[in-house]
Amino acid sequence: MNEHWQLISGLAFGTYAIRLGGYLIGARLPATGAWARSFAALPGCLISALVAVILVQGGPADWVAAGAAIAVALATRNLPLTMAAGIAAVWLARQVL
Repeated sequence: MNEHWQLISGLAFGTYAIRLGGYLIGARLPATGAWARSFAALPGCLISALVAVILVQGGPADWVAAGAAIAVALATRNLPLTMAAGIAAVWLARQVL
């Protein structure tokens, strides 16, 4: 039983150390300038890279769903609606294709 508590304590310490480290590093990031702009663009770049890998490895259903999601994104500029449309499109395309 003692080993379980050691494991739980170690995981809790690691979790809070990661959170504290993120907070301390985040407080030091620049608020203006080129670095701030690059950090602001980073989430979109990561999502684009993940989607690109999925499309390269995927089949026709994935490409159809990506096209539908892009169409909804361009038409509505609404992220939750785009995500829902993409999920529905990939599900439907995999059933049909």
